[in-house]
Amino acid sequence: MTEPTHWLIWDGKCGFCRKSVEWVKLHDRENLFRAVPFQDAPSPPMTPELYERAKKSVQVVLPDGRVLEAGEASAYVLGRIGYRRLERIMRFPLFRPITEWGYRRVANNRDVFAKILFRK
Repeated sequence: MTEPTHWLIWDGKCGFCRKSVEWVKLHDRENLFRAVPFQDAPSPPMTPELYERAKKSVQVVLPDGRVLEAGEASAYVLGRIGYRRLERIMRFPLFRPITEWGYRRVANNRDVFAKILFRK
């Protein structure tokens, strides 16, 4: 198995986030993502600016240092773990505002979505 090449930075205090990251890691067959809560992320890649941004949304730090966040980061992760068609739809220019709007609705209602998506 290869060493992870992307940082997936998420809110370690969020149960929905934890379950989502567990799901991603389960599907990350190429071991691309090193998932770490922003509260525990080392520097680098963590910076004061990234720390502040990570309080509000998921962040993906690419191998070249670029950072994706929120809906764009989610779409990217989905594409890398095998959901390329969904990624293309989410990143299509016409749908980007909808992707970000959807991301915000889920982020602001994490408890509700956790009950819907992660039932035992």
